[in-house]
Amino acid sequence: MIKFKEAKHMQKLKKLREESEEIMVEVYAKKYGIKYIDLSMQPINTDALKLIPEDRARAAGMAAFDLIGREVHVAVRSPLPTPVQEEVKRLQEKKYKVVLYMASKKSIEKAWSRYGDISYSVKTKKGVIDISSADIDDLLKEIKTLDAAREVIREALNSNQSYRVSKVIELILYSAYALGASDVHIETFEDHAQVRFRLDGILTEVVKFDLNTYHRILSRIKLTAGLKINIKNNAQDGRFTIKMADRDIEIRTSTLPDAYGESIVMRILDPKSIAVPLEELGMLPYFLEILKENIHKPNGMIINTGPTGSGKSTTLFALLRKLISPEIKIITIEDPIEYHVEGVTQTQVNREKGYTFLTGLKSVLRQDPDVIMIGEIRDGETASIAVNSALTGHLVLTTLHTNSAAGAFPRFLDLRVDPKILATAINVVMAQRLVRKLCLHCKRPVDFSRPENRRQKEKIKEIFSGIKNKEKYLDKEKEYVIYEAVGCPRCNNTGYKGRVAIVEGIVMDRKLEDLLKNSPTEREIVDNTRHQGILLLKEDGIIKVINGTTSFKELSRVVDL
Repeated sequence: MIKFKEAKHMQKLKKLREESEEIMVEVYAKKYGIKYIDLSMQPINTDALKLIPEDRARAAGMAAFDLIGREVHVAVRSPLPTPVQEEVKRLQEKKYKVVLYMASKKSIEKAWSRYGDISYSVKTKKGVIDISSADIDDLLKEIKTLDAAREVIREALNSNQSYRVSKVIELILYSAYALGASDVHIETFEDHAQVRFRLDGILTEVVKFDLNTYHRILSRIKLTAGLKINIKNNAQDGRFTIKMADRDIEIRTSTLPDAYGESIVMRILDPKSIAVPLEELGMLPYFLEILKENIHKPNGMIINTGPTGSGKSTTLFALLRKLISPEIKIITIEDPIEYHVEGVTQTQVNREKGYTFLTGLKSVLRQDPDVIMIGEIRDGETASIAVNSALTGHLVLTTLHTNSAAGAFPRFLDLRVDPKILATAINVVMAQRLVRKLCLHCKRPVDFSRPENRRQKEKIKEIFSGIKNKEKYLDKEKEYVIYEAVGCPRCNNTGYKGRVAIVEGIVMDRKLEDLLKNSPTEREIVDNTRHQGILLLKEDGIIKVINGTTSFKELSRVVDL
């Protein structure tokens, strides 16, 4: 009896079938007038492959296997089916030139097997996530609402692909960037973790997921940000860069131990967010003129006060950009450098090496600067040197943590700065907050006939009646309407889109100079500078409520009325 080696025999038959199929495909390619390709020896370009999502590629029997500039090479089982034609049309609408090839089932399956290697980033390594411009453009078009962001992140979380964690992190960051979030928070609880975005200053829940996925995400973020993976009981800080076609986005990363793991906060530092012109910050015209007048003085101090996240740095950089020129030397001392500004020499505090604001300022003065920006004045010696710098021919811009413009003066006196020198050095002190702007598409006039809105109307009248020379701030000829937030898909159902500054300020004058000699209180300073005609924070806010920029409820959230 003859015994066949069945396995070997079947292998030969399989090989013959495959060879026959390749021959048949090559014949049909000539019939349709397109090229034939055998992908068994052809490397698959994953940048090309991901131009057609896996589910659609399989349904259409096709795969993009190479990309040269804007020319994409696509293998198809047949060029005739409607799904193939639809995918080709989609690629052409994205300005790609499509070159079709006919390929066997085996060839196309080889290409499909590479989908598991795809992540949205071209490369991810310590300190860098590199993104192709085509991918980010597609994602930004797809993720225009919070619900859309939730959907794509959940889809990635529910996938079983080997690259799932990398893709989830990328989608979280891309979604945050697309929606204009300033921070991404990843927090743990007893049985789950959650992601929240800070949108227009308010934290908003995005998605929840299991703790196993969280631990893998944590390790990946630590690796990318240059943090130590095995350290879990101490806070760590790091950063990495998302490289895009037109700019680099810095991600400042912080981890903090909590009850169930570690809390992760990633701050998104987009250069375009700091590049807001001074005129677009939302300041009323009269206050803009005060700042412009003082920024062009050859020396003195311009001080911006307010809590963390109130936009102080954005305002100072907007002022600096007014000064940048080949004739002026501008040096900044920051902690840390968040945004790089062309035409400005920037230096970063490093406390571990003993380089503080104080030592930095001493070094900066040896560099012959015309303008100095100090990220923050924290101690008496730094305050004293900053004040003296303003007296010796330097324009000094800085920030101080106080609740109001008037509060800056007692703070300086607490730091033991001589009031006589202080009065000579300061040009203007300002304080600011950020309030959310009402969504233009869904805001509606407030119905003051409703009982719950009567108190609001009374408070608006009370504050507005205290403003003198109202015509200076409002146009008499214009009709003003007070609006409230509603919510629609365009504003992620919050009723607000974007933020605007509300400000107050005090200019140094003879009356204030005399007052400082007697160590005045904050209230005394406010009372003795009202003649300057600069609105208080709540008054500036009420003007923006009356002109329909923000709502009374939002103003009440930010400022004590």
